Amino acid sequence: MAHHHGSDSETDANTRLYNPYQDLNLQGPLTNLYKLPTSPEFLFAEESLHQRRSWGENLTFYTGSAYLGGSITGAAVGLFSALRNFEQGDTLKLKINRILNSSGHTGRSWGNRIGVVGLLYAGMESGIVAATDRDDVWSSVAAGLGTGAVCRAARGVRSAAVAGALGGLAAGAVVAGKQVLKRYVPI
Repeated sequence: MAHHHGSDSETDANTRLYNPYQDLNLQGPLTNLYKLPTSPEFLFAEESLHQRRSWGENLTFYTGSAYLGGSITGAAVGLFSALRNFEQGDTLKLKINRILNSSGHTGRSWGNRIGVVGLLYAGMESGIVAATDRDDVWSSVAAGLGTGAVCRAARGVRSAAVAGALGGLAAGAVVAGKQVLKRYVPI
């Protein structure tokens, strides 16, 4: 008996195709099961009016992004620190061990510190947006200012003021950069 390899639509007389949906009495073609909506779905109609992330999504996004960025930066700093601290008689195994230990330790440390900054920023921005019902550049700048001030509050008023100003400038720069990218970079 000769077998031929054709398309899936061809069937042999001895072949029976399995259909897991045959007993469900579905109305319409089976492809409708896999056509999912492309627009966001909201539980409440009021949620669809605001085109922004919820406070939980904001918290997750900023904290996770800050932790990831801090971890990568810290791992790079740890890598260069380990490369600088190699000694004359180090074996390859010892060099790799130094690199992994230094990168891992510094990456975790930086990730945790900067992740906390992201957590504070997300909480402040969500609080400001909830209080003012405005999600604009000034809300982000105010959250950056507050985050910087809180992070350095223990070192005194002057340090908190400088860090707050830097935090506000950084948040404003990020929002402005995001707007420029949206406008001029086609995706």
